[in-house]
Amino acid sequence: MPGVPVRHSVRLRGFDYRSVGACFVTLNALRRACLFGDIVDDKMVLNHIGQIVETCWRAIPDHFARVLLDAFVIMPNHIHGILLKKGARRGTACRAPTERFGRPVPGSIPTVVRSFKSAATRETNREKGSSGAPFWQRGYYEHVVRDDEELNRIRRYIEENPLRWALDQENTARPV
Repeated sequence: MPGVPVRHSVRLRGFDYRSVGACFVTLNALRRACLFGDIVDDKMVLNHIGQIVETCWRAIPDHFARVLLDAFVIMPNHIHGILLKKGARRGTACRAPTERFGRPVPGSIPTVVRSFKSAATRETNREKGSSGAPFWQRGYYEHVVRDDEELNRIRRYIEENPLRWALDQENTARPV
């Protein structure tokens, strides 16, 4: 259709998202609204919704046995986290499964993220007494971590994220 923007996949072409390794993800709240709490003295203080999000994030390994959680931080309007895949099947570049709308690949990082977002939305809506209200921004950012040096750099970025909130462009209260 003319005038309709074309969405391009952010996924690494040919990568098997079920394979062993680390993936850095960022998920934003709908319209990047500050729903999860506040930064106080350079530390994140979760509100009730933020606590629900944290509980759902920490429950990921309960639902996906081959996924471990690494560093993560819940910010006022987004979450950064590293998901580690252990002992999963390995695909080959030419036969790597790809996610298609309505056809999730069991155990893949996109399926894990979709499940997390769904659980957090469901629990938040239940707490608020609403049903079906959107909660997350469509899609998410993902980055396949290539080596230990990069993994440690991303861990540091996650750990220091609350310290940078005052300068974050998504922070509507930041000094201009």
